[in-house]
Amino acid sequence: MHDSILNEPLSLPCGAVLKNRLCKAAMTEGLADRYNRATKGHERLYRRWGAGGIGMMLTGNVQVDHRYLERPGNVVIEGEQSSEQLDALKRWSAAAKENGAAIWMQISHAGRQTMKYVASEPVGPSAVQVEMPGGMFGKPRALSADEITDIIGRFAHTARIAKETGFDGVQIHAAHGYLLSEFLNPLTNRREDEWGGALENRARLLRSVIAAVRQAVGADFPISVKLNSSDFQKGGFDFADSRQVAKWLREDGVDLLEISGGNYEQPVMMGTEGIEPVFEEGKRESTRAREGYFLDYAREMRAADTPPLMVTGGFRTRTGMETAIRDDGVAMIGLGRPLCVDTDAPAKLLGGAADHLTAWENILRIGPGWFGPQSKNNTLRMLNGWGIQAWFCLQLLRMGAGKAPNPRLGVFRAFLKYQSGEKKKAKALAW
Repeated sequence: MHDSILNEPLSLPCGAVLKNRLCKAAMTEGLADRYNRATKGHERLYRRWGAGGIGMMLTGNVQVDHRYLERPGNVVIEGEQSSEQLDALKRWSAAAKENGAAIWMQISHAGRQTMKYVASEPVGPSAVQVEMPGGMFGKPRALSADEITDIIGRFAHTARIAKETGFDGVQIHAAHGYLLSEFLNPLTNRREDEWGGALENRARLLRSVIAAVRQAVGADFPISVKLNSSDFQKGGFDFADSRQVAKWLREDGVDLLEISGGNYEQPVMMGTEGIEPVFEEGKRESTRAREGYFLDYAREMRAADTPPLMVTGGFRTRTGMETAIRDDGVAMIGLGRPLCVDTDAPAKLLGGAADHLTAWENILRIGPGWFGPQSKNNTLRMLNGWGIQAWFCLQLLRMGAGKAPNPRLGVFRAFLKYQSGEKKKAKALAW
């Protein structure tokens, strides 16, 4: 085995140990059946990833409420589970762990970022609509206090089922503009009750979810949180807020904190464009050119008293990953898009057979004159980002079907094919 810090195991506060420092980051799979149950596609995909040398895998969004999905192919865990669903979840976790990797379930509620073809009236902390072209999202309805209490119970229930069906940990998704992130963001949370206003109130739902999940799974079961470093919106959830919430999460017993950023209106999680860290008043730093979209934030945040940190996004070289762990206080490196094409990439990095990963997101860009990232037209930049996202999603669908990835697929074709396929799946939902 290659002598690299990436090969070192990671011990978490709860006592769990991960075999190395590489994590397959959460990526939406879209492989559930029309009843939003896990399928053979999940088994094929995660067996393939688990055989590739990765230390831990995070699933894509597993939703706590079938009415509010990130996409029609999400797995949903709510209410009393059928034996078919429980058996499917057990087969999924077992397939992922065949080669010694751990698998954690990412638990989420899409909130107002539920597409209109899934829910004409989504929900959120307040009735603030997603501002994106194309009319893809309906105006949300503000949640009642009783509904908020119900959501806390749903997260705990889903976490309990995850543990019972063989998953090794859970991640609570509080980033990227989904429901828990919406409560943290003062632009989308305009409530005047105990769930809104000061940061302490806006963070109440996230912290209540963590407490309920911990009670459901016990002290020795890993709980992670995915948190925005910033929403990158003026007047929104910013880095000072994020750093304070991170301190609270350590007090709450969170075992691993993944740092990310952005939402559907500012999708910086899809690339480095627009990311300009602001840490303290009067102090500005540009994003580090070498690697890691959110590494500057993680380095600054680690100076505070936070849970062990994981950073996902932009890592493409073994040297960059090693430096982040050795010098920047990062505990875990998340890998996403490279594993959509080369599932053996972790083993190559860990064994010294590869020093870098292919940056497909750069190869795929169509050009500055139309969809390109340098366009000053925000709509075109957004289409470029969503087109590339669709390209990666289709690669996962291929692998779930037992096929090899297709790097020759065009971005524009992928965008159209993905959108068409999602609407067909939405119409076929059994609910």
